[in-house]
Amino acid sequence: MAPLSAKERAQLPDSAFGYIDSRGRRRLPIHDAAHVRNALARFSQVVFEDEGARDKARTRLLRAAMKHRVMPVGFVSAQMQPQRKLPTGHITFLLTDLEGSTELLGRLDDRYAPLLADVRRLVRAEVRSAGGREASARGDDVFAVFEHAAAALQAALAIQRAMHAGTWPDGNDVRLRIGMHRGRPALTDTGYVGLSVHAAARICFAAHGRQIIMSSAVRAVVTDSLTDGVSLRSLGAWRFRGLPEPIDLFQVQAADLPAAFPPPRSAIPAK
Repeated sequence: MAPLSAKERAQLPDSAFGYIDSRGRRRLPIHDAAHVRNALARFSQVVFEDEGARDKARTRLLRAAMKHRVMPVGFVSAQMQPQRKLPTGHITFLLTDLEGSTELLGRLDDRYAPLLADVRRLVRAEVRSAGGREASARGDDVFAVFEHAAAALQAALAIQRAMHAGTWPDGNDVRLRIGMHRGRPALTDTGYVGLSVHAAARICFAAHGRQIIMSSAVRAVVTDSLTDGVSLRSLGAWRFRGLPEPIDLFQVQAADLPAAFPPPRSAIPAK
């Protein structure tokens, strides 16, 4: 592939790139056949801001491949069957949700989208670093899965620490709530399906900003692998809308994370 100098890259129009992020950074040059082939090969390595951005870039690449008569057979196969990359069997779910997103949107207006993109990049980086995989990202939440529960806990702690250390617009205190659950869902062509998926979402929504809550199913497999300074505090058993049985919840505690929170949200104490 012919090299592309910084000057040549700067002279290319936006249409010559497969992806342009919210900050105007241009990635995946697709101005000739050689660069189209390279963009197709690197597509899965790019961190996109959301699924909409990924879909738009995918469409651009396929159009460029058609224009330059490049046959993207392997690329199409990989993109049409993303479920092959996701783990099956007993897995651990990690969900993050942005606390007070509506209020943040009202205060930041057009600066909210870049902030959300930054938060997603942070979450995705820590998930990948711990060996997890992103299953979906909708609105202001991210849904990731892990084969090993200890790795999911590692990612959750890293996310909260990175969020606390982050510098946010106008000094806003941007907080994520994190929920963790474990189950054996079915993996279909549209993603994971099962009661455990719904339970994971309920647990995440029950948490408060900067808090990490896990179910007893996760606690059972991470207790023996807790690192120094990390402990689990019982929050009791709670009932959630739509779930047949109460769930025992535990809060992850560490010296550099806040420990005092109100009771879980949107849940009823089990009697």
